[in-house]
Amino acid sequence: MRLLVLHGPNLNLLGQREPGLYGSSTLAAIDAALQQQAAALGVEFASFQSNHEGALVDRIQQAGDPAGDTPCNGILINAAAYTHTSVAIRDALLAVAVPFVEVHLSNTHAREPFRHRSLLADRALGVICGFGPTSYRLALEGLVSHLRAAA
Repeated sequence: MRLLVLHGPNLNLLGQREPGLYGSSTLAAIDAALQQQAAALGVEFASFQSNHEGALVDRIQQAGDPAGDTPCNGILINAAAYTHTSVAIRDALLAVAVPFVEVHLSNTHAREPFRHRSLLADRALGVICGFGPTSYRLALEGLVSHLRAAA
């Protein structure tokens, strides 16, 4: 089983960007913890971060190509600000039909009203938010459990 974690815009600044809101963990630390968790679960793991919407769409399309070099069985996605604005990312996820879980470090429902709406949530297997880096761990565990049950 191969999983992909997608990190959207500004997540490369974790650890220095609004630590009161997002915590002090870096993206590298989050990915390292996920890599360790994935290995313990016996699954392959890859991550990708981009500040560019098109690059995220391209990576989603690659993940859904069974004949490609990097097909995936599931996706964890923190689309960050694109969660609330990107029809392109939503359409890519729907087009490839790879099961996905939406994840956020902060509780988007306790923030500004424009962050309360997700263009992904209604098609996601689940949404995990508000637990900081632990949100990713919970999302990975839930995705792997779902994929194994469906196999």
